[in-house]
Amino acid sequence: MNRRYYAVILAGGQGLRMGYDIPKQFIEIEGKPILRHTIERFRESFDEIEIIVVLPSGEKEYWKEYCKRTGFLDRYVMPSGGITRFHSVQNALKYVPDGAIVAIHDGVRPFVTRDFLRSMFKKMEECKALVPVTLPVESLREIGPDGTSTAVDRSRYRLVQTPQIFHSELLKEAYSQPYNPLFTDDASVVEYMGHRVSLCEGLSSNIKITTPEDLALAEAILRETRR
Repeated sequence: MNRRYYAVILAGGQGLRMGYDIPKQFIEIEGKPILRHTIERFRESFDEIEIIVVLPSGEKEYWKEYCKRTGFLDRYVMPSGGITRFHSVQNALKYVPDGAIVAIHDGVRPFVTRDFLRSMFKKMEECKALVPVTLPVESLREIGPDGTSTAVDRSRYRLVQTPQIFHSELLKEAYSQPYNPLFTDDASVVEYMGHRVSLCEGLSSNIKITTPEDLALAEAILRETRR
């Protein structure tokens, strides 16, 4: 079965921690909004991939005007974000058919590479749910109910990234469940339904830009990659 490729780019954040008067996904690095850098990684990786950009209702006109003014993204679907990440993904999946492979990705993770994305989609021939993870490099401690802390074996833990990639019929079935506060990402939604999620090695450079320090690091990464 030849499955069509879809990428759902979640860009619903307000970026209050960034200290800007515009949402963080629209902050420019190297002359382009972070969101555009992110979308370009998917477009550069596949000849045919459907892009779904999830934005807050109040920011959709801003993005439409930007795309029109710059000639970017002549064709795309743009559902509105929901009250939680879960509801935003639900809104996007209305535009994804069965029989597809769909990647759910943070709009402020602009450093996924072509090779990384292609390898993840290729692995979907062998599994139905795939999540990239990295090993924590710092020590970890568990805080107990009484406030005391205990050192834990960090080799037993992983840090989770996006994109998280799924067969669309599995993901759509998972997102038909009622919302649960335990749903922190797409993998947790699928696992709650009882389906196993496969893991693959993530990228250390696949950072999520949420603070001014992240922004400075992102600018440095882009300068380095263009040398």
